[in-house]
Amino acid sequence: QVQLVESGGGWVQPGGSLRLSCAASGFTFSNYGMTWYRQAPGRKERELVATITSAGGGTNYADSVKGRFTIPRDNAKNTVYLQMNSLKPEDTAVYYCNALPRFRGYWGQGTQVTVSS
Repeated sequence: QVQLVESGGGWVQPGGSLRLSCAASGFTFSNYGMTWYRQAPGRKERELVATITSAGGGTNYADSVKGRFTIPRDNAKNTVYLQMNSLKPEDTAVYYCNALPRFRGYWGQGTQVTVSS
């Protein structure tokens, strides 16, 4: 069955960088677009942060991260990444990956990102 394992989170000072990874299994990764979402503290809903097409030729970003985050993928490794630069305190959240369209009813454990001084 579908499994998405996020990793790479941690604590970073404002202006710093992190690279998140999402290892996928249980489905044909190269056939799916992929996404990163985040859920900020105290927020009920997850925010869609970035998407990438199945072959990696197209990407989209939330306005809040545009120009700072990128979403590369490696289909040979069944992995999608989120490269986060110029991090801000408001980027603090639990980050999750999912497919596009999203696998209904499934979320991985996420990875916590904390941006503070």
